[in-house]
Amino acid sequence: MDCCGLLTANKEPVPLKSVEVELQVRDHVATVVSTLNYENKEDKPLEAVFVFPLPGDAAVCHFSATIGQTQIVAEVKEKQQAREEYDDALSSGQQAFLLVESEQSPDIFSLSVGSLPPGESASIRLEYVTELAVQADDGLRFCLPAVLNPRYQPLESGGSEGASVQVTSVPASLVPYSLSFSARVSSPHPVSKVESNCSLDPLQYLNTEQTQATVKLAAGHKFDRDVEVLIYYKDAHQPTAVVEAGQASAKPGSLMGDPVVMLSLYPEFPQAVMSSMASCGEFVLLLDRSGSMDYAMNNSKRDQTRIGSARDTLLLLLKSLPMGCYFNIYSFGSSYEHIFPKSVEYSQETMEEALKKVTDMKANLGGTEILKPLQHIYSQPCIPNQPRQVFVFTDGEVGNTKEVINLVKKNSGSHRCFSFGIGEGASSALINGLAKEGGGHAQFITGADRMQPKVMQSLRFALQPAVVDISVTWDLPKGVSVTVLSPPITTIFQSQRSLVYAQLSGQSSEAAEGCVTVKYSLAGHPSQNQLHFSLTPAQDTGLTVHRLAARTLIRSLELEERESRREQDGGVKKKVVELSVQSGVSSVFTAFIAVNKGDGEAIKGPLLCRNVPTLRMTLCSMVSGSSRMYCSAPMAMNMRTAKSRAAPQERIMRLMMACTMPVGASVSCFAPMAMNMRTARSCAAPRKKVILKSAGGGAGIFAKKKKKKFSGGPTKMSAPPPQPESIRNASYDCCFDGSLDLEESRSLKQPPRDPLLQLVSLQKASGCWVLDPALAAALGKTSEEVESTKPASVNQEVWATILALIWLHGFKMDAQEEWELLAMKAASWLRAQNAPCVTECVEAGNALLGCNVRKDALGL
Repeated sequence: MDCCGLLTANKEPVPLKSVEVELQVRDHVATVVSTLNYENKEDKPLEAVFVFPLPGDAAVCHFSATIGQTQIVAEVKEKQQAREEYDDALSSGQQAFLLVESEQSPDIFSLSVGSLPPGESASIRLEYVTELAVQADDGLRFCLPAVLNPRYQPLESGGSEGASVQVTSVPASLVPYSLSFSARVSSPHPVSKVESNCSLDPLQYLNTEQTQATVKLAAGHKFDRDVEVLIYYKDAHQPTAVVEAGQASAKPGSLMGDPVVMLSLYPEFPQAVMSSMASCGEFVLLLDRSGSMDYAMNNSKRDQTRIGSARDTLLLLLKSLPMGCYFNIYSFGSSYEHIFPKSVEYSQETMEEALKKVTDMKANLGGTEILKPLQHIYSQPCIPNQPRQVFVFTDGEVGNTKEVINLVKKNSGSHRCFSFGIGEGASSALINGLAKEGGGHAQFITGADRMQPKVMQSLRFALQPAVVDISVTWDLPKGVSVTVLSPPITTIFQSQRSLVYAQLSGQSSEAAEGCVTVKYSLAGHPSQNQLHFSLTPAQDTGLTVHRLAARTLIRSLELEERESRREQDGGVKKKVVELSVQSGVSSVFTAFIAVNKGDGEAIKGPLLCRNVPTLRMTLCSMVSGSSRMYCSAPMAMNMRTAKSRAAPQERIMRLMMACTMPVGASVSCFAPMAMNMRTARSCAAPRKKVILKSAGGGAGIFAKKKKKKFSGGPTKMSAPPPQPESIRNASYDCCFDGSLDLEESRSLKQPPRDPLLQLVSLQKASGCWVLDPALAAALGKTSEEVESTKPASVNQEVWATILALIWLHGFKMDAQEEWELLAMKAASWLRAQNAPCVTECVEAGNALLGCNVRKDALGL
């Protein structure tokens, strides 16, 4: 396969030439302007289709096209009307542009550039606003998604084939367009630093106060990851309120005509309450074991896969759980499994049984059907006085995002949901939606991030006393009323922001002030926080706050519409369309449409369609002697499939495989991109399907495999089904961008186990360690050295536990977030022993290990 110049793998020209992104950050709100430049170098008119990801909570608020000297600004219209206008324009020879949000996931958009004449260029400008999430280290995270992984769509989710979105994706080295990225940051607080997973040029300050700065992506950026930017302010994250004036041309009393206030609340809890961790709870861990979890965590460190990192994280989680709690572990792919029939009490026996099963977990369960295991979890009765906490680990490649989030919302009263997006391309809509509707916290693990510290931070949140009885009250001047646009606050975490949008109606004097009070109960103690703010509108915010408020209200109404859909009531949908059109913010029921009403001629013959490829991660491997095969190659991918009676395994292969090969063949599995050719949209030229067939006249490895029905229900942890001998003995090469082939990867030695994980694996459920050769080896000592230095009056477990704590504090302070909770459990166990000579033990342990750790630092 030869690829050269601006050609696809099928030797077809790609019309998208470059993408320019400008990011403007004001405090914690980002405005993003993307410019996409297209050029048709073919000798026929064409339609370019580009399916791409955006942040799941983005409010898309502007869409325009420039052709030559003519600029056309798109309007928001009801989706079906917009599609009909687009089709009509193409049929009459006019240029048209259509931007549509996916019906299944709000972080996927499809941009159609229609009837671009030969030699013509077009520039598309797309603008959206979004809030930046606060990270554990107080940084604000912005992510420009570059990676769009195919989303697995279970058949049970329904949907029609006509509503599908086709995704064409290629490895990083074959992305045929360039990216430029620049950011401007401003805040009332000084900007202390800006970090990224990509190379940046040095930060440039624009004033002496260092409250404004610019930065841009360094030259030579490769399309092998999302662009993640972390912004840090000095003395940031104070409660604030921003009042924005209404739009002068909008009707008074409407959302866009009235002022809108955005409140950023950062509750501070009493330290005495926060230092006490809960010793109860039901912890349900849900792990993605789909084939894509076998991808590398990042491109620079290919010896750590997503599933491998998840296994290590589950080890830390299980060791850190408190005695007296309950737990269970689910894993899912096309079907799902659970270790115990129901949640069990945490003990040494149950912990050991779970760890044994976790060690054997592989990414071998096929697709990504998360809905059924969640349904099973919610069907289990809650345990009295054990608050349920659900931890979801997934790379986020699902197509029924909204259905999953809706299920979590319905069950939000019985649990908290903490979500973790693993690897490039994880759906921000899914990960953020799970946490938001489940009253938990979302984390993303990308690039060189370690999963463990982020997960342990969420465990600390889960162990915090639950905040209950939350209420927000307003005190406003006479004549001013408030309409809250945000859903009620259902959860509050220490140092985490809560946002509230509200519409202000009526008149007040210029110097008027408002006050909002947040009341809640924490560990039985009533608390409150107040924020006073001026009602004078801020300057130069444009309509950013209004658009974010409209987006918040639209998302709430969309959830309400899905819940009431069975009643066949179109009232909520009508509200969403009206609000979307009024505010100029996209929704699932509307689309942006722009038509260049020039002197076009009706198109004769086929209108060529070019699916512009999006970056995705590729992997294809079959492990000899095993029953695992994961194969996903660049292809035109339907995000939704029509309902059929096919078995789940066959559906996975249809969705996730583009490469098929004869039985027993030894081939390089790197299929060319399937470009979807579409005829001109007319009654005389119906759309055609392209079906990918296997080599060798259709005798593919799954060609004659007997259909097997899967219930999608729980299955026992057992060996995978045997495969035909020809498949077991087949040799396949793994050839994706920058990777090793399978034989070469087999020759690499497995990396030695992390010393920290080695020590942690030896800890007992109670928190103590046992004095044995394995502990001595983990400490880097011989058994004789460890035993001979033990003070005579101290028992072996106390001595072993003190040594382990000294080693952690002496050698692993850089990873303290990962082991802090299990160390607290160990210190609690030691205090309960009332052991004599603890000071003597600490001194002897320091001497043995060559450390200088104080007794009080160990929590003793």
